[in-house]
Amino acid sequence: MKRCFDLLFSTSGLFLLSPIFLIIASVIKLLMPGPVIFTQKRIGKNSKEFMLFKFRTMVVKSGTQRGSFDAGDASRITPIGRLLRKTKLDELPQLFNVLKGDMSFVGPRPEIEKWTKYYPEKWQLVHTVKPGITDNASLLFRNEEIILAQSENPEKIYRDEILPQKLDLYISYVNEQSLLIDIKIILKTLYEVITK
Repeated sequence: MKRCFDLLFSTSGLFLLSPIFLIIASVIKLLMPGPVIFTQKRIGKNSKEFMLFKFRTMVVKSGTQRGSFDAGDASRITPIGRLLRKTKLDELPQLFNVLKGDMSFVGPRPEIEKWTKYYPEKWQLVHTVKPGITDNASLLFRNEEIILAQSENPEKIYRDEILPQKLDLYISYVNEQSLLIDIKIILKTLYEVITK
């Protein structure tokens, strides 16, 4: 049922939002030299790698596609990139990930390999389900970039404080998942995006 839901709404979303895709892609191409789509290896279900898609929001830097993560570093984010991130429009290309079957609409957010080396027992449970575009951890840490940017040691804060909380929420989702919970999380996400 979850896969049917993902297929139906990813297909519908891609069709209905195609004009927005075109506008965003055109703006990025005009104002931000480089590729329109940012791709990065993430770890998904059964600990398998897949390529995650986003609209590019940062100045191109060598190595980012291979999985680097500069926690708290917002120096490369462009003005249009900030707008895309604030409105979460940069996440729209992940509809292709959902359509392909790498991701679901709701599920634990996929991490780069580096962070899955920490707390391996928890990740083993988290990786029994498909990662998602949104979940309760995404809602709780919606301003994660601001928290990390204000920290003297953002990587330590992410590893020792934020990541453990995220993993607890991921595990809670794995244990309690249902279509009703997914719908509630999607509605909460839409509310957050529209009102904040």
